[in-house]
Amino acid sequence: MNIKKLLMSSLLMLGFVSASAQEPEVKTVYDFNPHWYVQIQPLGGQYTLGEVATDKLLSYNAQLAIGYQFHHALGLRLAVNAWQSKGGSDFSWDDANERLYTWKWKYVSPTLDLTVNLSDLFCGFNPKRVFNFSVLGGIGANIGFDNDEAGEVKAQLETTKAKGGVYTLAELRSLGYSPNPPLSLYWDGTKVNFVGRFGAAFDFRLSDRVSAGLEGTANFLSDHYNSKPAGNADWYFNVNAGVKIALGKTYTTRTITDQPRVVERVVEKVVEKPVYIEKPAEPAAVAAKEPLRRDIFFTINSTVITPAEKQKVEEVVAYMKKYPEAKVSVTGYADKGTGNASINARLGKNRAKTVVDTLVQQYGIDASRITSDSKGDTVQPFAENDKNRVSICIAE
Repeated sequence: MNIKKLLMSSLLMLGFVSASAQEPEVKTVYDFNPHWYVQIQPLGGQYTLGEVATDKLLSYNAQLAIGYQFHHALGLRLAVNAWQSKGGSDFSWDDANERLYTWKWKYVSPTLDLTVNLSDLFCGFNPKRVFNFSVLGGIGANIGFDNDEAGEVKAQLETTKAKGGVYTLAELRSLGYSPNPPLSLYWDGTKVNFVGRFGAAFDFRLSDRVSAGLEGTANFLSDHYNSKPAGNADWYFNVNAGVKIALGKTYTTRTITDQPRVVERVVEKVVEKPVYIEKPAEPAAVAAKEPLRRDIFFTINSTVITPAEKQKVEEVVAYMKKYPEAKVSVTGYADKGTGNASINARLGKNRAKTVVDTLVQQYGIDASRITSDSKGDTVQPFAENDKNRVSICIAE
């Protein structure tokens, strides 16, 4: 009877644990890859600022560029914009003798531009985003040539008809007229001007490597550009459409698993104090020491332990301190999908060294308890390529 009461009392003293658990959440993370690209914009138009109707100063325009995207939001490119510009003005000396002149010339303009992807800068890197908005700014040179039409206009302005006669500009002034000056800044041959530019662009994603885009820029140059003095900078405005093609992978993917938090609640019940029967003490059971494995992952071409992976190193440290006789082996790897054998051998060695140095220098683990090795890309412990950027630690 006493044994039965003892068992009943023991059961009443035990609490119960209720745990709420959810399935682990798997997330896909995109890592940006620096890459080169080419940009082809064969469809374009230009408006050169002038003093005649807008439609008389429009011309075709095209642009070709090669660039390097060194950050998910920042890049540099060398762009070559070319075709022709137009000039125009009213060189009349009175209302009755209004004369509108237009002329055109050719040019090639290489510029170095800084591009800023505002969508990535403010909303984060997302290679699957359909639309991206960017701004750009740059400097370069404008090389003008074939300016013969401006020379012809200048020659016509040397003599002018008025009141049934032919007069020079000096004669017109002596008669009381004030004709506008001719093309006093006319240039022949080749003319090189400094050019500055700024603009904006919209890109529409077609695939991981190809996007279609529309770009608009404003360009300012010396007052000599259109041969006509104005006392301020000359301007032309371009709109270009085309495609941008990445010359390599723009990103890599990896998956991470967020382990759900388990919330435990212990419910205690108050019962009467049981009567204990003393029993001979039994020797305490010795818990078996289980080996510990932790996989410390690295980003592409990196040997730096990220904050998310550092927790795994701390778990190895806790195990080593709990079991003073335990030792740990550290083996570094690199993924075969990128780099080459030489680069990957160095990466694997340095990834193992980073973990060893952290254990010894930061957490005080005796170096005699650590062994290290590197497999480079000769061994791939994981089926998924990106997971092989890893140092595997086994403590036992």
